[in-house]
Amino acid sequence: MFDLDPISLISRVITLVVALTLHEYAHARTAQAFGDPTPEMYGRVTLNPLAHLDPLGSLMMIVAGFGWAKPVPINPYILNRRSTAAPMLVALAGPFSNFLLALVAAIPFRAGFLSVGEAIGGIGFLPQFLLNFIVINLLLMLFNLIPLAPLDGDKIIEFFLPPSWAQALERIRPMGPMLLMVILFVLPWVGIDVFSALLYPPIGNLLRALVY
Repeated sequence: MFDLDPISLISRVITLVVALTLHEYAHARTAQAFGDPTPEMYGRVTLNPLAHLDPLGSLMMIVAGFGWAKPVPINPYILNRRSTAAPMLVALAGPFSNFLLALVAAIPFRAGFLSVGEAIGGIGFLPQFLLNFIVINLLLMLFNLIPLAPLDGDKIIEFFLPPSWAQALERIRPMGPMLLMVILFVLPWVGIDVFSALLYPPIGNLLRALVY
């Protein structure tokens, strides 16, 4: 965190508030649209960041460029009664909101009002901020699509897997948080950076598609 230049630090803080709040609001609002009153009961159908931000996840967002918010409580029974796809769509809504934020932030670059060269060269606050905003939202989107609990990708992949895989998924699910911690913090110590290998190439491709 202390090695960040002021613009990167400000970008991360603003992105934390906007991206994670919209991400969790999208989960809550989609669940509500499918008839689940649980998010509203817990005060999560709101754009108030204080209802969504998690202290540790917020710190990780500032320090590492990715993080998490408090998960939105839902009732899978109510959602499945409305549609078997509902839990998957509720999970997908969060990453999709991050993609939409990145898409909107890319408009000034695509329209020619700002240049990527200015952002990379450190010329002007707005180009640098928007480029950071895009990259971090893409990172949040792809990170959350990883099919490990408690990330959104776990519920998304569950919908598409054949029923015969359900038991195997249930056995793996409790180990998801531990596996994430190992991949995030332990493996890099021995020179194995799984997330960089998985996430940075698609982020680069998406970034080029959005801003050029």
